[in-house]
Amino acid sequence: MEYRKLTGGEIAQLEQQACSSEDWNAISVHPDTNLKYVRSVRFSGECRIGRFEKSFIMPGGMRKHSGLYHVTLHNVVIGDNCCIENIKNYIANYEIGDDSFIENVDIIICDGPTTFGNGVEVSVLNETGGREVTIHNQMTAQEAYMQAMYRHRPRLIERLKHFASEMAEVSRSSVGTIGHHSTIVDTGYIKNIYMGPYSKIEGAGKLKNGSLMSHEASPVHIGYGVIAEDFIVQNGSQVEDCATLTRVYVGQSCMLGHGYSASDSLFFCNCQEENGEACAIFAGPFTVTHHKSTLLIAGMFSFMNAGSGSNQSNHMYKLGPIHQGAMERGAKTASDSYILWPARIGAFSLVMGRHTTNPDTSALPFSYLIEKNGETWLAPAVNLRSVGTIRDAQKWPKRDKRTSEGRLDLVNFNLLSPYTIDKMLQGLDVLQRLRALSGLTSDTYTYQSAKIKHTALERGIELYRMAIRKFLGNSLISRLEKTVDRASEGYLARLRPESNTGEGDWLDLSGLIAPHTTITELMNDIEAGTVDTYNKMNARLCEIHQNYYDYEWAWAYKLMLSFYNLKEEDLGRKEVLVDIVRSWKKAVVDIDKMLYQDAKKEFSLSTKTGFGFDGNTRTAEADFEQVRGQFDSNPFVTAVQEHIAVKSELGDKWIALLS
Repeated sequence: MEYRKLTGGEIAQLEQQACSSEDWNAISVHPDTNLKYVRSVRFSGECRIGRFEKSFIMPGGMRKHSGLYHVTLHNVVIGDNCCIENIKNYIANYEIGDDSFIENVDIIICDGPTTFGNGVEVSVLNETGGREVTIHNQMTAQEAYMQAMYRHRPRLIERLKHFASEMAEVSRSSVGTIGHHSTIVDTGYIKNIYMGPYSKIEGAGKLKNGSLMSHEASPVHIGYGVIAEDFIVQNGSQVEDCATLTRVYVGQSCMLGHGYSASDSLFFCNCQEENGEACAIFAGPFTVTHHKSTLLIAGMFSFMNAGSGSNQSNHMYKLGPIHQGAMERGAKTASDSYILWPARIGAFSLVMGRHTTNPDTSALPFSYLIEKNGETWLAPAVNLRSVGTIRDAQKWPKRDKRTSEGRLDLVNFNLLSPYTIDKMLQGLDVLQRLRALSGLTSDTYTYQSAKIKHTALERGIELYRMAIRKFLGNSLISRLEKTVDRASEGYLARLRPESNTGEGDWLDLSGLIAPHTTITELMNDIEAGTVDTYNKMNARLCEIHQNYYDYEWAWAYKLMLSFYNLKEEDLGRKEVLVDIVRSWKKAVVDIDKMLYQDAKKEFSLSTKTGFGFDGNTRTAEADFEQVRGQFDSNPFVTAVQEHIAVKSELGDKWIALLS
């Protein structure tokens, strides 16, 4: 569309409507612009104005026609059908997209060449530096993990930072962008902010040097009282209610609000952070904290829920805050928990009480860490039979709010995977060695400054074995069903993996579960320059993610031989496969029965305390049922019962087919 200069009559009209300009020749307008909607406007530099043909319908039904009212503009391009009104100072060096609404704002400026938060270094895990992550608007949890955690490979870090800097430079500009259909109202200071389409800023206090990566299907909302500097907020996320961010990356579909304070921290997809405080944390997908008394500091988390009063210390009053810790995926903290870093908590474990002996339980996943009389007591594997663990695993995929297209972080939701099963194998080895060294008559055992009761050790061994049998059976049946069209080849040919990729150790790169070999090969290629762009690196990571089940089977196949003490040719015999399926069926049913009994505790007499005010026991039970429902009709309980029936039927089906 060709824009035109103002005519003499139009200039006179604008001056009559209290408008002024340093140079009217520097102003151009759409051929169909109706200038009656331009009032009390002061122009400076080169400005371009679109049409004003539509009205905005405000809450309550009030209508406001698009136009420019009481505003100063300096080097601004305004799209069609925008309404800009009551700008206290001015708007400078911005392109404003069609159908945008801006009202009651102090100032909006782009000052000099800027990358809008891209290229900012965030000092995660260690406040004093050393693990800085360079953020940009396409960053994934996996890229950030490699930047932060592979400092022992300086060439890799150099290349990763080069990729990040290249991505940041793409955003460099002297002109800011407010995307089409954006809204800014009742806001204070806005400087060097990129706003994607359909962004909404309402009542923010101060926004400086940042990007809102909004789009129509997944808009960004910044709410009242928010103060943010040096940041990126990805699409679908909300930052609300006086949250304060300094050097922070907010991934897709996150929620930060209720006065939450964060500095030098990364939050990846579907995190929910409210009321509390974060400093130098790496919050992987689905990290959740809701409590005002909770501080997360200098730690790595993912799929984590922090109880009220959770806290960590990252210094020992000697060399300052140099210590760091990790809670592996799915780990939780109970109310008033405390961990003295350095420490490492195993996957899907629960921490209760205060722990000051720097525990490392990474080889004992699904455990409870409990404080008794100032000591750490460990109950290995008991979280495998917990209703809460299974409920969490079921809810995470349902709570993924990201749109199906354009997901950045690669997330594997599997509870049982080569990563967690390998940890259980390590745990089995640890427990069996403890038992062998101390003898069967020992009442307690000591591991990593933690104590384990004899009964807890024996129970842990059995639970780990059950979970391993369940995983191997899952993998076997999935493989048989996947290769049903190759039945004529015989079972051994059908079961043999197409590749050995997947054998060996596995990693959890903040949501991506992958063989160590595939990640090492990728890093080698990055260092060698074979993978020489960010997009090539990301494509490789996506390929690894998509091939997960092929890699998983290669790993499970190898484990199946060693765990059941088989030779490869044994897997061609039907009776061997029948035994594995029977073992799987028993493990599934036994674990489900444990979950059923654990759920039943939620409906015990003691849990009904506090129900049925002004009545007797019968009143309490009736009140409890109205609020919580009946045990037999509880959705989780019925799901467990259905799971037992379905898996038993599936097991019987394959036993019959194999027999």
